[in-house]
Amino acid sequence: MGYSVGDVVAERTVHLTRESLVRYAGASGDFNPIHYRDDVAASVGLPGVLAHGMLTMGLASSVVVAALDPQARILDYGVRFTKPVVVDPVDGADVHVVATVGVVDEASMRIDLKVTFGEATVLVKAQLRVAL
Repeated sequence: MGYSVGDVVAERTVHLTRESLVRYAGASGDFNPIHYRDDVAASVGLPGVLAHGMLTMGLASSVVVAALDPQARILDYGVRFTKPVVVDPVDGADVHVVATVGVVDEASMRIDLKVTFGEATVLVKAQLRVAL
């Protein structure tokens, strides 16, 4: 693959809308109303309707996968969720992903993802390992 530690593998901003959340709910089967109803989100103390955590995790990895060779094999992927992505009913939400090579060894490379919404980091320890 020819990557070195510190190389940026991919960078992209993904725009989410309320429609994105409805589509994901249908695909995943996660119809928790905090992902589509402002009144329910407010009633449980949330700042607004939230993107599904697994949607955020999935879109972050998709940025990397799109940049890699189609034959690349993902060995593992993990994240810790730290902040929610609040999806405004009009403006939506922009999630920014920067994927950087963190470690390269003889068998694999670890790609570290910085995933932000506004100024907040929404995923930490977001790391994807790819076979070389």
